[in-house]
Amino acid sequence: MENLQAIKQRFGIIGNDVQLNRAIEKALRVAPTDISVLVTGESGVGKENIPRIIHQLSHRKHAKYIAVNCGAIPEGTIDSELFGHEKGAFTGATATRKGYFEVADGGTIFLDEVGELPLTTQVRLLRVLENGEFIKVGSSQVQKTNVRIVAATNVNMQQAIAKEKFREDLYYRLSTIEINLPALRERGEDIHLLFRKFASDFAQKYRMPTIRLDDNSVKMLLNYRFPGNIRQLKNIAEQISVVEESRQITADKMVHYLPNNNGNLPAVIGGTAANDFSTERDIMYKILFDMRNDINDLKKLTLDLMQHGNSEEVQEENSRLIERIYEEKPAPQHKVEVVQLPQNSVENNYDFAETVEEDESLSLQDKEVEMIRKSLEKNKNKRKLAAKELGISERTLYRKIKQYDL
Repeated sequence: MENLQAIKQRFGIIGNDVQLNRAIEKALRVAPTDISVLVTGESGVGKENIPRIIHQLSHRKHAKYIAVNCGAIPEGTIDSELFGHEKGAFTGATATRKGYFEVADGGTIFLDEVGELPLTTQVRLLRVLENGEFIKVGSSQVQKTNVRIVAATNVNMQQAIAKEKFREDLYYRLSTIEINLPALRERGEDIHLLFRKFASDFAQKYRMPTIRLDDNSVKMLLNYRFPGNIRQLKNIAEQISVVEESRQITADKMVHYLPNNNGNLPAVIGGTAANDFSTERDIMYKILFDMRNDINDLKKLTLDLMQHGNSEEVQEENSRLIERIYEEKPAPQHKVEVVQLPQNSVENNYDFAETVEEDESLSLQDKEVEMIRKSLEKNKNKRKLAAKELGISERTLYRKIKQYDL
């Protein structure tokens, strides 16, 4: 068996991180067997290297190696791609086609983004893992295949299982051995090492001197979280190599290539906000919703007062309603007083409560007349629509129009 350093050179793997070394060592040990392997890690950490190592160091190395990106194949055709189809199995199937599991018989299939597989395809894949059998789309004939499966995903599989997006039995079949690759931000000095390698490669590619980082720009690079991992670092190295005229890169220049430069701030993963209103817009919606409810309550109380007079029950409901409104809202800076009206005042103008604010008084009758007038103008004097908008019956509205001479 080749040693660790030789494997890194052979497959172009750069870095000396302990977690990275541990992942490669596990791949070396599992390679001679036929055990299924699941490679996990964030997007862009280089998961595709592990299946190649496993295949090249196995007894299947002279057979086919096929890499399949499950997330890139449409759901309607993925079964046909993996297992093949018979002529006429569906619209456009003009000829019989072999699937990857038939073509790679005796070799290795790498299923990248396996967490994106539809549930129906997961059932077919589980059968292949259990007894090496599959059926082409549109066929009833069972076929055999001797394929080793190495899968990879950046999805949290336990969460996917809990949400019933991935079969638990398939997960345990795929993850007989699980190999996790660390995120780039967890690999310390490997970041600068990788950057130098990419910078050297792009200098040769574009036939220009290699860029160099000063101490401050190196520190900035090491503190960056790299959500895109190695793929993002390579992209940054290429951008700087092409765009910057000076070959000495300072922190002032580096900052322009690190989007949302959040340094070593902690990342919140899978968390939720402390409250339900994360934006000002949501807060405004809540306030408007509460105001609408209060207005509806006041309309109801006004209607009850008109229909039943200034009874003790209505007075009690009036006081309770206003107390609730002011309990829910911030306390005003001025004095608020609820005045109970005498019984005969209801018959005259239906005023059932007043809010006394300094020397100002509010006449419910005037407001009522104003609301009725505006509603009639808005609805072009159509009493039915105006009554519906005001929350009263058309008969009551007609009586008030006559009463107020509108």
